[in-house]
Amino acid sequence: MPELPEVETTRRGIEPHVVGKRVRLVDIRQPALRWPVSEALAQSVTGLTITRLDRRAKYLLFGTARGRIMMHLGMSGSLRILRDETPPSTHDHADFIFDDGTILRYRDPRRFGSIFWLPDDDEHPLLDGLGPEPLEADFDGNHLYQRSRGRRVAVKLLIMNSAIVVGVGNIYANESLYRAGIRPDRAAMRVSRTRYLRLATAITTVLGEAIEAGGTTLRDFVREDGAPGYFQTRLDVYGRGGKPCVGCGSPLREVRLGQRTTVFCPRCQR
Repeated sequence: MPELPEVETTRRGIEPHVVGKRVRLVDIRQPALRWPVSEALAQSVTGLTITRLDRRAKYLLFGTARGRIMMHLGMSGSLRILRDETPPSTHDHADFIFDDGTILRYRDPRRFGSIFWLPDDDEHPLLDGLGPEPLEADFDGNHLYQRSRGRRVAVKLLIMNSAIVVGVGNIYANESLYRAGIRPDRAAMRVSRTRYLRLATAITTVLGEAIEAGGTTLRDFVREDGAPGYFQTRLDVYGRGGKPCVGCGSPLREVRLGQRTTVFCPRCQR
């Protein structure tokens, strides 16, 4: 599934190609995504100009004078910038075609993504209750420490909870905990404030590096131009179960935690 760095990479890549442009036509070829695409979306968006492109958690928000298009890439979705003579393929489910002939094409083989229209200043239930963005000032180790008090859940599952902090998916949780020297299965309430300060810094650093590298390509993710992300070349633990730790040389241990693959160094992380 595209995580926060992949979605932010996509946002940065397509922003110059869509902001300031007027939507001439919306072609929804397959409305049966994770949630059905509203029949009113095409009519509502046609004729509007995209004024800004934001991201909240893993949702892309295309702003206009009358509302926002809220888009999620699901498990295998991607966005491409194309020209209007480019024919769609089987899994290309939606086109937003601009006056200059540019197409923003939504591709989603598994159809777990979503496209919503939020009129005026309306919010959406999927955005309610989200925690702070890990790359913004209101996220720090004190926040994690306060939210962890009394919680017996594993610290890895705590930082993957979008009500605590958004966008820390499985890959980046593994990497951040390794850099912070914290075992992923340690009870959240048993991690000290000092260590949470270190963990918050690791989360911010790992996500920032992943964004600069264009995300992590493991199965389905590719950037808006079709090129892969390159952060996978920097992974210290994820996908390396049984291999030597880059820090101490000990074999990395791989377990299942919250139904997700979890890799850590039993020597460097405690």
